[in-house]
Amino acid sequence: MSLEIPVAFVQQYKSNILMQSQQKQSILRPTVRFETMTGKRMAIERLAPKNPQKRTTRHAPTPVSDASHSRRWLTIVDYEVPADLIDDQDKLRLLIDPQGPYTQNQLSGLRRAQDDEIIAALGATVYVGEEGSSSVTNYAVGECRLVAGDGSIVAAGSAHSDTTATGLTIAKLLTCKQLLDDEEIDPERQRYFLCNPYNINQMLNTTEVKSSDYNTVKALAAGQIDTFMGFKFLMSTRLLTDTTETDCKKCYAFAAGSISYSAPQEPKVSISIRHDLSDSVQVYCTQTCGAVRNEGPAVVEINLKASA
Repeated sequence: MSLEIPVAFVQQYKSNILMQSQQKQSILRPTVRFETMTGKRMAIERLAPKNPQKRTTRHAPTPVSDASHSRRWLTIVDYEVPADLIDDQDKLRLLIDPQGPYTQNQLSGLRRAQDDEIIAALGATVYVGEEGSSSVTNYAVGECRLVAGDGSIVAAGSAHSDTTATGLTIAKLLTCKQLLDDEEIDPERQRYFLCNPYNINQMLNTTEVKSSDYNTVKALAAGQIDTFMGFKFLMSTRLLTDTTETDCKKCYAFAAGSISYSAPQEPKVSISIRHDLSDSVQVYCTQTCGAVRNEGPAVVEINLKASA
């Protein structure tokens, strides 16, 4: 049985189980392109744009050229949450059945794992080619663009180097917007800006966001930024720390659908009787999912100061 279950005994005068604050839903899943797949990995087929040419001669032979196809590989992984055990004797001492809260607690953990997969995919090395035997870093030429912690644009083909990092500013947001615009990312695709709570607060403290003259959304009144400069803001505490720049979090400006995500097994709840453990009820949740960046130019990685 769970050693923590006595906190909910009747003598504690509690009529329900208080779940501690946590992220319960995936923040990033609505931003991805969902793929249906079977097996351990799948190929994401990509088709590059073709440019027209002028026709200068009447009745000339039809020009022919092969469209540029490429392939990226999405690999899935399995997740499980360590099971909770509930004894019949525990239920007798409780005012409520803990089975439901235990299930919800485990499912929340799996949904956070979905965000972990998507966040990793935004800046990960991707595997390409017919069999996935070659790799492309996120900073390779023609892939993502990187913005350093001081707001400068990193040269294409180069990784981050250490700078004196600062928080999110209007100027940095404009830089990200320009990098996406330069790649002709379809303006009809929703754009997102993903950062940590510290940098949301940095933006809330800027004149343009605070003032109704600049911003039709009263951000300070709501205590949050919804949409600004064409970006829908997403806040996460699960962003990765950059290993090159001091005190930096890897944040992202990206367009909807730039990440392909698949979940051959959505979160699955198994509630069963464990006859080998005195007929305890076991609550056990699993899922299978994975993600890959399918369109590098639609993603900008920007390092931002992690905290004050």
